[in-house]
Amino acid sequence: MDEPASITLDNVHIEYALYGMGSRSLKKNLLRLGSVGWFGKDAGELERVHALKGVTLNLSEGDRVGLIGGNGAGKSTLLRVLAGSLRPARGRVRRVGTLSSLFDVTLGMNLEATGWDNIILRGLLLGLTTREIRARASEIAEFSGLHDHLYRPVHTYSSGMVLRLAFAVSTAVQSEILLLDEWIGVGDAEFLNRAQQRLGTMVANARIVVIASHSVPLVRSLCKRVVWLRDGQVVQDGPTETVLDAYSAEAVPGTGSIFPAPSSVSPSLLAGLAPAGTAVQEAT
Repeated sequence: MDEPASITLDNVHIEYALYGMGSRSLKKNLLRLGSVGWFGKDAGELERVHALKGVTLNLSEGDRVGLIGGNGAGKSTLLRVLAGSLRPARGRVRRVGTLSSLFDVTLGMNLEATGWDNIILRGLLLGLTTREIRARASEIAEFSGLHDHLYRPVHTYSSGMVLRLAFAVSTAVQSEILLLDEWIGVGDAEFLNRAQQRLGTMVANARIVVIASHSVPLVRSLCKRVVWLRDGQVVQDGPTETVLDAYSAEAVPGTGSIFPAPSSVSPSLLAGLAPAGTAVQEAT
């Protein structure tokens, strides 16, 4: 019997090294350029950013988890740790199950190659075999709606066309664990509707879903559990309404709420994603 899908983080720390942060004035930068060049760094110019600080999480089958917190709280960093694209400086990560991460969806694409070539390149990066990619290539091409453009180099595409191609490849396979950084909105209205419907199906069929979002309506409708991050640390982890109420209590003075504008995701789609028996609350 297969082991259930899960992700376990045990006291995870992520640190970044930033160079050149000690000399930010124009005079100092010009002097440094004249003496040692842009790549000559003193030890005193090294700054370390502690992006995650001792994060411990246990995600198991059935979890629908929302990551909330202000800009720079560590949401995107945590998603990258969950995806395996960032290795902790300290702590341990254990992951069981196939995984799809719908952020950095254009990673691995070659702008000089054609759309067809990039279907293969991106598919290989996602862990598919060449045979699996070729078996799905026609469906991916059809979903992207790019048609003859697929024979042209990707650098001739608009940014929207690049995202359409990347999304079509990235969502071609259903995985047990699904990670999202905000809700994806790509292309024109017709493609956006198809993309949201496909994403809704992936969410419904995934065993574990984690989404980082500033949209409270989306988090409230999709998630049964919320992890609130601040300055790289977990402030609170618990049932959705309990954590959102605590988060709301830290309202910006004079506004009555720290929550941003409602999500652009349609109420009908939110209703389809909500756990059984959950009412979707529309913004007023």
